[in-house]
Amino acid sequence: MKNLLRSPFALFLLVVALIAAGIAIYRQFYPLSPEQQYRLQAVEKGDISQTVSANGTINPVTLVNVGTQVSGTVKKLYVDFNSKVEKGQILLELDDALLAAQQKQSLANVQSATASLELAAANEARMRTLFAQEYISRQELDTAVQAKKAATAQLQLTRATVEKDRANLAYSVIRSPVSGVVVDRSVDVGQTVAASLQTPTLFKIAQDLSKMQIHANFAEADIGSIRVDQAVRFTVDAFPNRHFRGEVMQVRLNPSNLQNVVTYDVVVNVDNPEQILLPGMTAYVNVTVAERKEVLLVPNAALRFKPADGNNQKSGDAAKKNTAKTKRDAFSGKVYVLQQGKLSPIDVTLGITDSRNTEIVAGELKAGDQVVVGETLAAGSASSGGSPLRMKMF
Repeated sequence: MKNLLRSPFALFLLVVALIAAGIAIYRQFYPLSPEQQYRLQAVEKGDISQTVSANGTINPVTLVNVGTQVSGTVKKLYVDFNSKVEKGQILLELDDALLAAQQKQSLANVQSATASLELAAANEARMRTLFAQEYISRQELDTAVQAKKAATAQLQLTRATVEKDRANLAYSVIRSPVSGVVVDRSVDVGQTVAASLQTPTLFKIAQDLSKMQIHANFAEADIGSIRVDQAVRFTVDAFPNRHFRGEVMQVRLNPSNLQNVVTYDVVVNVDNPEQILLPGMTAYVNVTVAERKEVLLVPNAALRFKPADGNNQKSGDAAKKNTAKTKRDAFSGKVYVLQQGKLSPIDVTLGITDSRNTEIVAGELKAGDQVVVGETLAAGSASSGGSPLRMKMF
C-alpha cells in the first residue's frame, strides 16, 4: 500500500479525487446563479437571406465536338491542347492517297461517259436521217434515242461521283467549325480513324471561355424555390477564398433519379472575363431564394435549446400549457428567457432562416431580449455529479 501511494500516478489520482470532491461540496453549498448557469445572447434586428445549395460542374456555353466524315490515317496535326483557333482554320490532315485515287478514277469514268454520249448522239442523228428516208423502222429510231438518253444519264452519274469524291477529298482536311479554344484532342499522328456508324470525335473546342455555365443538381425539396434570373453565388476549390456570381438561366424539367433521390438540373450563367474558371471545375452553388431586411433575428442555438430533465419544473409546466394552446408546426418554435431567476418559454412564429439566425415573424420577443442558447461549462460539470474530470482507468 505504501509503495502504491508513492507512485506518481496514484498521487495524481488522489489529487484529482480531492479536487472533484471539493468542487462538489462547493457547488452544494454555493449553487450557480441562473446567469452563471446559462449562456445568453441578445435578440437583434438585421438582414437575413435564405439559400439552397448544390454542387455542379462548370462547362463552356458552347462545346463543339469536331469529328470526321471519312476514314483514314492522321498525317498531320496543326493544333494541340489549349490552342486558340479561328473558324475555318486547319486542325488536322488525313492521308488522302486513297481518296485522291478514287477521284482520279471518277474523272476517268466521266471521260468514258462523255465519249459514250458523243457516240450515242451521233448514232441518233444518223438514225433520224435514215428514218426520214424510210430506210429504218420507227423502233430502230426509238432505240437510238433511248441509247442517247442512257448515255446522258450515265455522264451525269459519273459527274456526281466526281463531286462526291471531291468532297470526300476535302473532308480529309479537318477544319475548325467555330472560333475558340481546343480543350481536348483525342488523336495522334499515325492513328487510324474510322468513320463508320458513329462519327469519331477528334477535338473538343470551347467556343468562348469568357462565358461559362454551371450545371448543378438540386434536390426536389429545393427546386420549388428556384426561379429564372435568381442571383447565384458559388465557390470553387481552386479559389476557396473568392466568391463568384451568376444567375439562374434555366430549370430543366427532366429529372434524374439515382437511388430514389430525385434531382433537377439547374443551369447557371457565369461571366468569366479573367478566364480563371476552367471547364470541369466543381462549383459549390448557393441560390438566394428569400431575403428580409431589418427583421427580428433569434440565434438558431436558442431554438435548439431544451432544459435538462428535472430542471425548472415550473417552466416545464408552463411550456406544456403554452404548447397545448399553440399548435406546433414547421413555422413555430420556442425559446427560453430568464425571468426571476427561472427559465420561461416563449412561443414564436418563424420565418426564413440561414445557418446562424432565424427570422421571428410573431411572438412576445423584442430586440434586446436575452435568450438562452445553452448551458455553461460550469453548469454542465455541476449537473454531471460535480466531477469536472473523468478519467478512464486501465
